[in-house]
Amino acid sequence: MNMSEIPGRQAHDARAPGAGQRLGSLGELQNIIREKYDIEPGALDPSLPMREQGLDSLAVAEFLFEVEDRLGLTLPEEQLQIETLAGLAELIDRLRRKQAA
Repeated sequence: MNMSEIPGRQAHDARAPGAGQRLGSLGELQNIIREKYDIEPGALDPSLPMREQGLDSLAVAEFLFEVEDRLGLTLPEEQLQIETLAGLAELIDRLRRKQAA
């Protein structure tokens, strides 16, 4: 059975650069939100600003500190301009690629 045929499993284009890693980072962020704020991953649209989805500025700041602690990363100042989970996942991917190089 193909992985994309498993019920509830979404297929992704493995040929897309960083596709698997991005999904992994996004999943990690969604898990942190679930644990910290008791918000289910499907309740937040990764492409919409977090502040428009009920997380105020303080919650977003706390979330970013939690992300740094749990993932062992130091987010650069550009983190302040990232408003979406998808954008944050892309930043994490870039940081991880840089660390691996």
